[in-house]
Amino acid sequence: MARDIEIFEAPVASLVDYGSIPIAFQVRRKFDVELISDGLGGVAFHEREVGQSFVKDYDAMEGNSPHLWAAQWDVSNWAVLSACRDGIRAGGAVVAFDTVGVDMLEGRRDLVVLWDIRVHPDYRREGVGRALFTAVEALARARGCLEFKVETQNTNVEACRFYVRQGCSLAAFNRFAYRDCPEEIQLIWQKSLHSLPT
Repeated sequence: MARDIEIFEAPVASLVDYGSIPIAFQVRRKFDVELISDGLGGVAFHEREVGQSFVKDYDAMEGNSPHLWAAQWDVSNWAVLSACRDGIRAGGAVVAFDTVGVDMLEGRRDLVVLWDIRVHPDYRREGVGRALFTAVEALARARGCLEFKVETQNTNVEACRFYVRQGCSLAAFNRFAYRDCPEEIQLIWQKSLHSLPT
């Protein structure tokens, strides 16, 4: 029997505690992006195993840890969701609304960005991520948002598949987004919030 997952909104000041949930994952596969006829013939994604698997930890990247976000952006319009199972923190999500400097928001007030989502390794593949995603959608709709965006990379195959299962579609990709990680490709996923979930 599945245990209940409790989702609640935490204060934005809790970002330091939020960062205690590990986000690192093992990269074993990636998507290669092929431009057909230099892009005029379309784009093809090919999934393949990486030569040597490695650990990717976004929090270990310079300036990327949750406890630093408030120094880089005005997080007063952000929301922090926590997921608990049997009283133990199992995961969380951070959502950005109406924030100057967050380019993915496009200066719109009806667009929300899932800034970060993470599930503790002990609770992965148990429905925690799905529960958080559903809670983020509900929060976004309650705030009048019509569209949802989230960023990931071609090295995070599991996240890409997760977003597709949640009803997202690929909106854009940028092969040159990451100066410090030139082998990675930025993928932007989008979902319309016009209709109610079924």
